[in-house]
Amino acid sequence: MIWARISALAVLVLASLWVASGYLRPATPPVPPARVAEQQRPLFKVAVAPVRVVAHARRLTLTGRTQSDQRVMVSARTSGIITRLAVSRGAQVAVGDLIAELSDEAREANVAQARARLAQRAAELEAREALARRGNYPMLSLEEVRAEKRAAEAALASAEAELLRANITAPIAGMINDLPVEVGQGVVVGAQVAEIIAPDPILAVVELPERRLGGVSVGDRAEIRLVTGEIRGGEVRFIARRPSGQTRTYRVDVRFANPDGAIADGIAAEVAVVLAPVEAAQVPRSALTFSSEGRLGLRVVDPAGMVGFAPVELIEDDDASIWVRGLKDGQRIIVRGQDFIREGERVEAVEEPLEIQASRR
Repeated sequence: MIWARISALAVLVLASLWVASGYLRPATPPVPPARVAEQQRPLFKVAVAPVRVVAHARRLTLTGRTQSDQRVMVSARTSGIITRLAVSRGAQVAVGDLIAELSDEAREANVAQARARLAQRAAELEAREALARRGNYPMLSLEEVRAEKRAAEAALASAEAELLRANITAPIAGMINDLPVEVGQGVVVGAQVAEIIAPDPILAVVELPERRLGGVSVGDRAEIRLVTGEIRGGEVRFIARRPSGQTRTYRVDVRFANPDGAIADGIAAEVAVVLAPVEAAQVPRSALTFSSEGRLGLRVVDPAGMVGFAPVELIEDDDASIWVRGLKDGQRIIVRGQDFIREGERVEAVEEPLEIQASRR
């Protein structure tokens, strides 16, 4: 009897707890119809492609002009009248080749006079030395005669040098680019007689912005593309340590070979300097977009299909692609459809190979 009452009481307690649980348990909110429709709607499809992060040698492209490495304006070292021009414009000359001759202007006579004076001083010295050996001439006076002979030797050397100055010769090997004098024209000391340009090697001179100064070093490789269509390889030979007063840019000389002399001065040139490599990935230019906050980058998709955003730094741009830093190797970027979705959405990612057109540089 007692056990029956205990069993009935237990059943009553359990029934009461079951009834009370319906009031204590929070009610599950109903799912909004819009959310139901969203869950049932098919995922938006986007095209994705994995990227490869490699050590990319950047290229800094600058524009400038060619300039001869050596350019000399030959000047007259004495005065006179031009009696002969041994070259013409465009002629090739070697070091020491005759360019022009000046009139004598008594230079040969001065040489002859200096030689005669030297011969006289030498004979006097010889006679005085013979007398001095016999004790008939003081040794102190003998030193004076020797000094006169040395002065005569110097005068002869000066007269012969003046005679040689009448022959104007080439100080460097190259081409006669200008000849601003004529036969019969009088010239004075310092007058310009000819301009010689050495065509090999030749320089491509460009101006480097100050923000790029730290990325270029002497000895860096460079590619020179001339306006004529020719492409030459060279290296950075000089970087100015002082900027231009007007443009605040730094002069950079890139030297390259011109053995045939076909490249002239002043030709427009595009110089691409190869900089130190950095870890970067090549992506299509069309994949670049902006985040909701306005940051430049690429939309990416994780393995679960969630859309994210990867801000990137532009390293180098090309005609159809760009090199960027900030991506991980193998990360999937959205190459089509990135402008129709936002970060945090789930999408259906369709993977396709990353095809980038070759550069037309």
